[in-house]
Amino acid sequence: MKVLLVFAHPEPRSLNGALRDVAIRELEAQGHEVRVSDLYADGWKSEVDRADFPVLAPDARFRPAAASGEAFVADALTEDVKAEQEKLLWADVLILQFPLWWFTMPAILKGWVDRVYAYGFAYGVGEHSDRRWGDRYGEGTLAGKRAMLIVTAGGWEEHYSARGINGPIDDLLFPINHGILYYPGYDVLPPFVAYRVDRLDDAGFEAVAEQLRERMRTLGSTPSIPYRRQNGGDYLIPSMQLRPGLGDPGATGLALHLNGAGAAGPGWVDEA
Repeated sequence: MKVLLVFAHPEPRSLNGALRDVAIRELEAQGHEVRVSDLYADGWKSEVDRADFPVLAPDARFRPAAASGEAFVADALTEDVKAEQEKLLWADVLILQFPLWWFTMPAILKGWVDRVYAYGFAYGVGEHSDRRWGDRYGEGTLAGKRAMLIVTAGGWEEHYSARGINGPIDDLLFPINHGILYYPGYDVLPPFVAYRVDRLDDAGFEAVAEQLRERMRTLGSTPSIPYRRQNGGDYLIPSMQLRPGLGDPGATGLALHLNGAGAAGPGWVDEA
């Protein structure tokens, strides 16, 4: 398989950097072709602004989504963005690797999503009617490909458990897994999460590294998170409400968007 790893940590000698190298070595040992987008090393520009759309008239009102769509259709996106889009189309698997900072991804990685996921490329595609509401949530430009997260957290695993003070890790990562990866069509694998990373000794690191190697060895066979497909009949269109009677009656919130809702939880999270 062809694998794109998007890496978002400012220090190459960090634990994240070491885990990135573990993942790449194992993937290559398995015969996969790997490309890396190292956002900090590449000096990735995070913010979306007028400079992203050179063909936008100087006196035109700047509407980011519209400008993005017009530039995409005209093949006028900036070269750095087009290069990342080409990598996404090339890759069979996308891996986003980052430290969990303030309960989400670092700003530089969010900026990569903001700029690379152009209108007409990752969103705003497909038919909008009383039968379909675009090609998204299981369909879209990147359908048929796989994606997963490699995440490090300084807190304890218990802090991110179902009753932990930080909230369940599944819920914290839902906006990324469901809203950034599943939205444009990826089959999303359970994330690999390493906890208490600031306190790992050599033995602890090797244990985490071996768990990561195993995830890389099973990249093509690990079952994806069973999110409901938007246009698969589970949702009323155009309200996008889950149909009455679907899901565990006791389930609310994010869990409703999984087939078998109510049973979802840490069981599909690979915890280090």
